[in-house]
Amino acid sequence: MPIHYLVLLLAVLSETIGTAALQASQQFTKFWPSVVVVIAYAISFYFLSIALRAIPLGIAYAFWSGLGIVFIAGIGYLLYGQKLDLPAILGLGMILSGILVIHLFSNTSTH
Repeated sequence: MPIHYLVLLLAVLSETIGTAALQASQQFTKFWPSVVVVIAYAISFYFLSIALRAIPLGIAYAFWSGLGIVFIAGIGYLLYGQKLDLPAILGLGMILSGILVIHLFSNTSTH
């Protein structure tokens, strides 16, 4: 995997940590989870900006937001007991499929 996609994956993971901490912060009423939110999002945007040096904006954002959605749905299920019904699982599968189609078949995507 090219280095710019690894940097983008770091952006996704940072964003995922920030979003999970957002739930834990209880609308910014808990101090330490709120601090994690701010720091994780700052790290995420930093890595996203680095990835944008080599990856077109639309492709990077599709990857960043799509994987973030899937990761957060998994974290919501595992940590917060949020249930996923069949349509939700199918929709998440379609998001992953879309990311794969872009990455594997699009000439817009950098390989």
